[in-house]
Amino acid sequence: MRILNVIGSVDPRNGGTTDHVFSSSEVWSRHGHECHVLCLDPPDSACVVRSPLVTFALGEKGRYLESARRLFPFLRYGYTPRLGNWLRRNAKNYDAIILNGLWNYTSFGSWIALRMSDVPYYLCPHGMLDPWLKEAHPVKHSLRTIFWNLFEKRVFRDARDILFASEEEKQLANRSFLQGSSRGHVLGYGTRDVPDEAEIQKATFQTKYDRMRGRKLILFLSRIHPKKGLDLLIRAFARHAGEFAEFDLVIAGPDDVGTKSRLVKISAELGVDTRIHWTGMLTGDAKWGAFRSATFFVLPSHQENFGIAVVEALACSVPVLVTKKVNIWQEVESSGAGHAVSDTVEGIADGLHHMCSLSRPQRDLMAANARFCFSGRFDLEKNAMELIDLMASLNRHSGESVYRHRMG
Repeated sequence: MRILNVIGSVDPRNGGTTDHVFSSSEVWSRHGHECHVLCLDPPDSACVVRSPLVTFALGEKGRYLESARRLFPFLRYGYTPRLGNWLRRNAKNYDAIILNGLWNYTSFGSWIALRMSDVPYYLCPHGMLDPWLKEAHPVKHSLRTIFWNLFEKRVFRDARDILFASEEEKQLANRSFLQGSSRGHVLGYGTRDVPDEAEIQKATFQTKYDRMRGRKLILFLSRIHPKKGLDLLIRAFARHAGEFAEFDLVIAGPDDVGTKSRLVKISAELGVDTRIHWTGMLTGDAKWGAFRSATFFVLPSHQENFGIAVVEALACSVPVLVTKKVNIWQEVESSGAGHAVSDTVEGIADGLHHMCSLSRPQRDLMAANARFCFSGRFDLEKNAMELIDLMASLNRHSGESVYRHRMG
């Protein structure tokens, strides 16, 4: 098959959505499928230049554009007139098109171009229909409700299928914008297995961050963003810092929205700033070395569709502590690979106490279960090929006479 992934940006700092596009495409390519990406990044941006896939970037060039988008939120929608023209000219060259995400111009702009086309498109919401936003950001949710009624529900209606990462994501979506719709397939996501160079990776990380050597590390590795619950994690860590004096907290990830300064202030006020290490974004051996050096991994998010970093920790045989707002928490707990708690200071504090109190045999068993959980549930190779098989089957059964309700 020839597959086109449409995504707002290929910048790896955007987290799991971008990672999923690249990692699944890498699997498909190895099995003889041709994979391209269409994005709204400027063609001269560093993330496009470094993209491992053939990437068509249609965004506007301009050194001040990123700053303008921070000042004027409406620019973040990414209106790009060239998107529709490009798809009308080139869609026929693909067997399937996957729209990744909602609430930016890639979804509605693609719908405009594809709604009268025989080329099927599939919608992958990536957790963007989660009702959490209604409670956390009611004004933003109200704006999205308007967008849904005007634009996005048409994108949903005319998609050949909806692709969810977990049963939890599907159920949450049905409680919000989809209002009980039964459409969609649940297909496990995953990530590539970790390069088997554990000692090299640990040495790379520990050499770079020598002051952590000999400490037991609690690792957070993700974007530094308000929805990740890092303020709760720091407060929870402070509650038990005295009892578990051998543990330090490592916070690794990019700070694109200016959240770190407030978190540093909180940690100083609580007297745990010397026990918290900020590494910035980690890649390559340093990233894998951070996982390999961790006693356990923590993701205290208020909303997380999948949690690629959780699965990466499992692949490294690292036990995990997650909140029950991370949509794969049930898979983690049922596998004995970690512990799930509420997204509150009390819940996370109890979780930290539980994980820090584990005996060595208990921790070793949880580590073995983590690897087993990854292999059985989140192996990208198996899950990516299941998606290819699904799209091929739906394309065959639908043929040329797609039953879409057009022109609504």
